Amino acid sequence: MLNKISKPSDIKLIKPNDLPKLAQELRDFIIATVSETGGHLASSLGVVELTIALFVVFDLEKDKLVWDVGHQSYIHKILTDRYENFNTLRQYQGISGFPKIAESKYDAFGTGHSSTSISAALGLATARDLKKEESKVIAVVGDGAMTGGLAFEGLNNAGHLGKDMLVILNDNEMFISARVGALGKYFTRILSGGVVRTLEEKIDFLLEKFKLPASMISKLIKRVKTILTPGMLFEELGFYYYGPVDGHNIDELITILEKMKRRKGPKLLHIVTKKGKGFQEAENDPCSFHGVGKSSKNVVKTYTQVFGDVLVKEAEADNSIVAVTAAMCTGTGLCEFSKKFPDRYFDVGIAEAHALTFSAGLAANGLKPVVAIYSTFLQRGYDQMIHDICLQNLPVIIMIDRAGIVGEDGATHNGVFDIAYLRIIPNLTLMSPKDENELACMLKTALTLNKPVAIRYPRGTGENVVIKPQVLKDFKPEIIFPEGKIAVVATGNMVHPAKRAIEKIGKKIKLVNLQFVKPLDADFLRESLKDVSAIVTVEEHVVAGGIGSLITEVFAEYKLPVFSFGIPDTFVEHGKVKIIRDLYNLNEERLAVIIKQIYANFK
Repeated sequence: MLNKISKPSDIKLIKPNDLPKLAQELRDFIIATVSETGGHLASSLGVVELTIALFVVFDLEKDKLVWDVGHQSYIHKILTDRYENFNTLRQYQGISGFPKIAESKYDAFGTGHSSTSISAALGLATARDLKKEESKVIAVVGDGAMTGGLAFEGLNNAGHLGKDMLVILNDNEMFISARVGALGKYFTRILSGGVVRTLEEKIDFLLEKFKLPASMISKLIKRVKTILTPGMLFEELGFYYYGPVDGHNIDELITILEKMKRRKGPKLLHIVTKKGKGFQEAENDPCSFHGVGKSSKNVVKTYTQVFGDVLVKEAEADNSIVAVTAAMCTGTGLCEFSKKFPDRYFDVGIAEAHALTFSAGLAANGLKPVVAIYSTFLQRGYDQMIHDICLQNLPVIIMIDRAGIVGEDGATHNGVFDIAYLRIIPNLTLMSPKDENELACMLKTALTLNKPVAIRYPRGTGENVVIKPQVLKDFKPEIIFPEGKIAVVATGNMVHPAKRAIEKIGKKIKLVNLQFVKPLDADFLRESLKDVSAIVTVEEHVVAGGIGSLITEVFAEYKLPVFSFGIPDTFVEHGKVKIIRDLYNLNEERLAVIIKQIYANFK
């Protein structure tokens, strides 16, 4: 049936009895595709029936559908205008793994970070009303996203403004699960066909027959629902709450969505789904199948694994070390820590700002918090880094995973801004290791400093070097090659490619590892490079505000030419890491050509 759907409205032509067949066809298609391209499998499998029901009830030629985070949007993409080239999912110049306004008119809002959909949907609904348009606005938000404060800010404002919009809370039993099961089904029966719903539907009759004040009936209904339903919070925020209902029953979903569509004002539909539905392995282990990549036989440890291993060893010797993560235990390498030290491990949910201020509180009372957050998600807690940690000079260690190019997740997930937004903060020490051993040493060092420290490191494996953690005594830049008429200054995972590029050239060229971005011993660096004719900087980071800018600042008065290579003033799209690095000349082959040309001009 999939090849017969060329636009969203085509689904309305499918007979109701055939919709479960369409659901199975979609599941088979997604599993086959993601096994080749990689992607977010479990979440997409969990919303197959919901997406079909939404397309049956609503008109996406005018109605706006916003998917929180975007992990759940694969069915949406297939059923809109991307079925034919869905095999390019997350590939360079192919379909994005997340909703993207520029990709399709059916993507109402781009989402890649959690908890944004309600605020965005409220903005869309408010704009609709100001423009006097007729359309429906729907936000689909997962239960995990409800741990983010932004979701509740959106709910609070939406309830206050009273705009006509629908929030669908997709509860896949990964967070809001207390009401699921036999008790949850009982609530559903009460709400959908029992006492509370009957009372609500007959308010007008009671008012007319008994002349009772509307406020009295309204208070009665509210009191009954408060006792009987899990939706008290949403009702208090101004939303009409309905649920929980079975998120895999297409007929029931269509019936309920039709009712919700007719009701005006802010409303919230609570559905219960199974993450990974229809794929047994994903159902049994939804965390492992949240994001699926191609299998690899590489046994070299990743930077993330090295961090996790070293932290466990340090924590065995120091009871004051605690670990904090924002719903990314596996992704940040803290699973072993969580098992060995459950009382010293804290998963705060998808709430990066809270994670940082919580860590500041831990540090203020004498502990050594190590908070691990992806670079792209750290952006969400910038004020907390400045005000709560660095202003108070509290010894919080921020481990910045996925710094640099991340590949297929693309523009919303590349960590290419952290040097720029961190190096301007007073009191903060910023480190950038060239390999996994240097990462281990930096973590060990940070635990001795008693001040704010941030350590940025990339996704994936490093140089497969021997790990020998030791405290670093010298915070000066590392001079790897001391001689040459031009100098290359590199940081992080660009140091070794730059080193190999210089070795390919076979000429005397200075090489500096800027492993300590802040504080920078500028006098030492100027003295070390006083006899060079030009400097080349290399970083897997935006040049503006990165070490390209930093070195230009340091040598500004010397009128020394600085050639900076990194990410230009653009958002980096999705694609394999190698392709993206090739695109921006961040590989040893292209660096060798570029450095050789500069060497020839200034030798």
